[in-house]
Amino acid sequence: MAKQFWINLPVKDVVKSKEFFTKLGFTCRIMQGDFAELLIGEHNVQVMLFPENTFSNFTNNEILDTKNATEVLFSIDAESREEVDEMARKAEEAGGTIFGKPGESQGWMYACGFADLDGHRWNVLFMDMDKMSKA
Repeated sequence: MAKQFWINLPVKDVVKSKEFFTKLGFTCRIMQGDFAELLIGEHNVQVMLFPENTFSNFTNNEILDTKNATEVLFSIDAESREEVDEMARKAEEAGGTIFGKPGESQGWMYACGFADLDGHRWNVLFMDMDKMSKA
């Protein structure tokens, strides 16, 4: 059985991506070689940021143009509506693009969506579980 899980993500510039995610409040460090490790959440989910050429060598496949296609949506929980708003603000100030302004969703969530420097899409959600059963 698998003991560890991580996500590999292609980026155009590892250093700039590290700076972007650090500005959002995540732990991100350059590793030996030309990649970075991004840690998310209490369980430190690892997102490995690899230069596009290194990533495409792993996959033997071309990388999607994130302006025209979405390969994945990363979702992150927030502890409050204010935290969702703050993450949207930080993402935009760090050079990201907001594709979903903070707002109500499905009657029990407050969410926003942003794209990072490489166009990968991220979703930040505050889930009010008391309202979920009523929605």
